[in-house]
Amino acid sequence: MAVLLGIDTGGTYTDAVLFDPKAGVLASAKALTRRYDLTLGIQEAVQRVLEERSGVQIELVSLSTTLATNAVVEGQGSPICLLLIGYPPDALDQGGLGQAIGIDPVVFVRGGHDAAGEEVQPVDLAAARQAITEHARRVSAFAVSGYFSVRNPSHENQVRALVRELSGLPVTCGHELSANLHASRRALTAALNARLVPILSRLIQAVRDMMSARGIEAPLMVVKGDGSLVSAEFALEYPIETILSGPAASVVGSLYLSRERDACVVDMGGTTTDIALVEEGRPILNLEGATVGGWHTMVEAVQIYTFGLGGDSEVRASAQEGLTVGPRRHVPLSLLGSERPEIVDELARQARRRKPGSGDGQFLMPQRPPSDREGEVSAIQGAILERIGDKALPREQVYDVSESAYLVDLELARLVDQGYVGVAGFTPTDAAHVLGYQSSWSREAAAAGAELAARLYSSVVHSGPVSPEEFCRRVAAQVVLQSGRSVVAATLAEAYGIELEDHETLRRILVDRALGPEAGPGGLFDVRLSLRKPLVAIGAPVGTYYPGVAESIHTRLCVPPHAEVANAIGAVVGSVTQRVHVLVSPQEAGEMFRVHMDEGVRDFEDLEEACGFAVEHARRLAQELADQAGASDIQVQVDRNDRTAIAGGDEFFLESRIEATAVGRPRLAHDRPRNPRPGPARPGSPRPGSTGPGAAARR
Repeated sequence: MAVLLGIDTGGTYTDAVLFDPKAGVLASAKALTRRYDLTLGIQEAVQRVLEERSGVQIELVSLSTTLATNAVVEGQGSPICLLLIGYPPDALDQGGLGQAIGIDPVVFVRGGHDAAGEEVQPVDLAAARQAITEHARRVSAFAVSGYFSVRNPSHENQVRALVRELSGLPVTCGHELSANLHASRRALTAALNARLVPILSRLIQAVRDMMSARGIEAPLMVVKGDGSLVSAEFALEYPIETILSGPAASVVGSLYLSRERDACVVDMGGTTTDIALVEEGRPILNLEGATVGGWHTMVEAVQIYTFGLGGDSEVRASAQEGLTVGPRRHVPLSLLGSERPEIVDELARQARRRKPGSGDGQFLMPQRPPSDREGEVSAIQGAILERIGDKALPREQVYDVSESAYLVDLELARLVDQGYVGVAGFTPTDAAHVLGYQSSWSREAAAAGAELAARLYSSVVHSGPVSPEEFCRRVAAQVVLQSGRSVVAATLAEAYGIELEDHETLRRILVDRALGPEAGPGGLFDVRLSLRKPLVAIGAPVGTYYPGVAESIHTRLCVPPHAEVANAIGAVVGSVTQRVHVLVSPQEAGEMFRVHMDEGVRDFEDLEEACGFAVEHARRLAQELADQAGASDIQVQVDRNDRTAIAGGDEFFLESRIEATAVGRPRLAHDRPRNPRPGPARPGSPRPGSTGPGAAARR
């Protein structure tokens, strides 16, 4: 029988399943994700399922992950340089581009095209060469975005060739990721993609190392944000398309396990809560681009609403906001205490102090080492990393590396954002250990952390003394409240386009009060919310919190069998899907018709000739893309949509959009590829991804 191995590497757990397409789940296992060495969690989870079902022949390995999603939500990623070709000076003020780039270098290069694909001015290759040479030593990747490059990408292709020649670093071009005309959002998507390349590269290499060690000779696939599969080589070129890989796999897995056809699917992990709506057995897709961590990307994906709320979210207290959970992830003290019991003594020492400190109950740990690249970390950052070493260092012990506590906090925040340092602190997982809902790790460490957190909460919120147990109950209630709020926010956004967080007063009066009368202000009327779709909840923490959520919004709750590994199941039950979009536009008052392609443009004097060329071009590229992405038994469907307008009684041709969709099952180990290829396509040939060559605006 054909046995498939599904792996999901999340921020907290790595899951593995052995799956038979006919018999279903044969074995499943969970292991902790070790961010400093992803191989450890993968090897442990896979070892457990193989021990449970030894001797099976694995025909396919497929991987889904929330690591890229978590990196975007938490603002992490490798340093990059963004090259903007022909962009206006105010480009960084649009689409959140400047905020997303932060302190990373941005270089404006002369060049660019107009909406027809005509060159506005030649690209300044000398300036591009100087920028690449200057920044290559201090960044991990480059992103290149040209103005109107979706109508003619020649300038992007030239600068990309320079980056590869001069630096050898990974480089992402905007036209490869989206055909949307919004220039700043396209540049943002390219920048995020460049930042994520090292993250996904480490993960894929970890899986390959595991496969090699166990003698598994099978194709390796990765789940994209739309739930479809691509080969690992394609995913490495365009990791941005995996930003919702884990959530998409969770939806696919949830549908397989629950058999629900009309539902609200919730996946609660350690770092995030991801919510999707399903209609007629299919998840709703976001064709305009997924929004993750507040950034509006141009990645076509399952319409996922992501919230920084999970079992391992940071628990915070302030006089202004009271008790809140998330969005940052902390390593639970219960987990750290199970691995390093000595932290319990340190927590007890902090509790004996008469006054609470802002760093109480927090520890710093190495997450991943910086490279030897010059200037990658500052002097203070280097001193912080040296002080931490390989220990779990109490946060308060890092401040003597500088005379300025402000600078230490600033540089430490940057190390955390870039994934070099992890923080352990009190989380809902710790509260669950204190209350007896969980027992996986050290209850002693969780209880010691709860004592410190309750003391700080009492002093900051001025609510009077609160016992550790009562504080933990309040944390659990806050998670239920914020979880219910997330479900309401997702459904309001999808059904009515209403952003709940833009209406804080109404949220407090109506939504929070409906979810829990004690959570919102009193008033002249009662509020009740009823969700007309069942909740399908998956993920390790949902059994603790979602019965309360379902009760508060008066709906049916379904927690299906194997819900804790639904992502890994979703990784192996999907198909390979590749889409190509091609635009045909009129030129010279309709005397000429232009087909826009990755390698440039091609003009025709006859519309039908142009469209016929575009249709065959799209069909061939979709077939090739699916083949390169690891599909077999490929079927291609091509749709043509002409847009016209009537003026003065005459009909005028505006444009023709051709979409070719190629679908196939993932190629198994015993399948022979139709056209073996060494890897992803390069400039001038079809790119991997959901937006094929020469695309114009998305559907």
